[in-house]
Amino acid sequence: MTNPLVPPAGPRRVLALAQLANSVGDGAYYVTSALYFTHVVGLAPARVGLGLTLAWAVGSLVGVPLGRLADRRGPRGTAVLLALATGLAVASFLVVRGFVPFVAAACAYAAAQSGLAAARQALLAGLVPAGERTGLLAHLQSTLNAGLAVGAGLGGLALHAGTRAAYAGVFALDAVSFLLCAALLLRLPSPPAAGVRRRHGTGVLRDRPYVLVTLLNTVLLLRMPLLSLGVPLWITERTSAPAWLVSALFVLNTGAVMLFQVRMARGVTGLAPATRAIRRSGLVMLASCAVFALSSGTPPWVAAGILVAGAVLQVVAEMQQSAGSWHLGLGLAPADRVGEYQGFFGTGVTVARTMGPLVLTALLVGWGTPGWLLLGVLMLGASYGTGPAARWAATRRAAEDMAHGRAEDGDSGSVDVAGNRPVRRPSKARLPAT
Repeated sequence: MTNPLVPPAGPRRVLALAQLANSVGDGAYYVTSALYFTHVVGLAPARVGLGLTLAWAVGSLVGVPLGRLADRRGPRGTAVLLALATGLAVASFLVVRGFVPFVAAACAYAAAQSGLAAARQALLAGLVPAGERTGLLAHLQSTLNAGLAVGAGLGGLALHAGTRAAYAGVFALDAVSFLLCAALLLRLPSPPAAGVRRRHGTGVLRDRPYVLVTLLNTVLLLRMPLLSLGVPLWITERTSAPAWLVSALFVLNTGAVMLFQVRMARGVTGLAPATRAIRRSGLVMLASCAVFALSSGTPPWVAAGILVAGAVLQVVAEMQQSAGSWHLGLGLAPADRVGEYQGFFGTGVTVARTMGPLVLTALLVGWGTPGWLLLGVLMLGASYGTGPAARWAATRRAAEDMAHGRAEDGDSGSVDVAGNRPVRRPSKARLPAT
């Protein structure tokens, strides 16, 4: 039986251990950072929110160039350097004492995190065969949730202590966790830097089918702030359910992903299974939104039961959508530009986390039941639109790879404008299996 937390020995297990290392630190950071910046650094909550929004906007912009750097210079070395940079950025929060230094440190943190995510995806693509990547990403997601849960527990101890030293210990732990992550990544073999084909202009932004897939995936990623913000606000503002249910639903989500994400991703081995999984996630998400909407105006324990049912449906949709999107994000990228494309695909997370609170607050708190239904229909539409967009992207990718193969194989005597013969590289057709 496959262990959801421990992948097979070798590079896969090292990648999982690196994920576990920094997720423990991140879990502690996530539950304490807001209070640290307000109570210890002394920033107003509005300024903290503004600074973090600016930081993640910067992070979304630099993900593509840092991913391109991983493609050109090698993903392992780039990932190691960015893990070290992330640890240094976290450590710099310990000496921040004003708004401008806070924004600078937050921008460095977000930029390094975005680049690290892209470089790690490129590293995974260079070490793991295409048909096994989605399964490994499911393992890594389970490991991530386990680490976040442990880290959140450690952060809770710091919150209970409430001292400057306790908060500083959390940030030091997070910084060290990224140093450990870098050390683990150094144990991996180093895939060669990709022979990146020369492109013009804005690179991945010229790939309109992939851009469309990314935009649709961003809509589906509204599920992320739904659990952390939308549902808590709904429970406290629109239902009679006890407030502690917010924590219980978070634990339910985390535990379910830890236990079942690998199983959910097992059948996603090609383009068709990936798009089917995403379509199913849209249907389940619509049902989840409808169930959540029913919790308003009911007695407390009835509302609690309905909310638990909605949360179960939501986490099922989450695991299906995750498995499908992992396959599409990697499988539709050119073999020589995985880092650049993953840097762009990852901006969906940043956009969803930045814009999601505004959208969800307006829909759920402002509109109530109609807002829930509109949200469900929006996600259903995005899930059904992903299939045609992915097939368009796959067709374009196959055509480009075939044209590249003909260019390499059909004119061996051609020279470039400088009079040099072109360097021949093996063509890698990347059309995902259907």
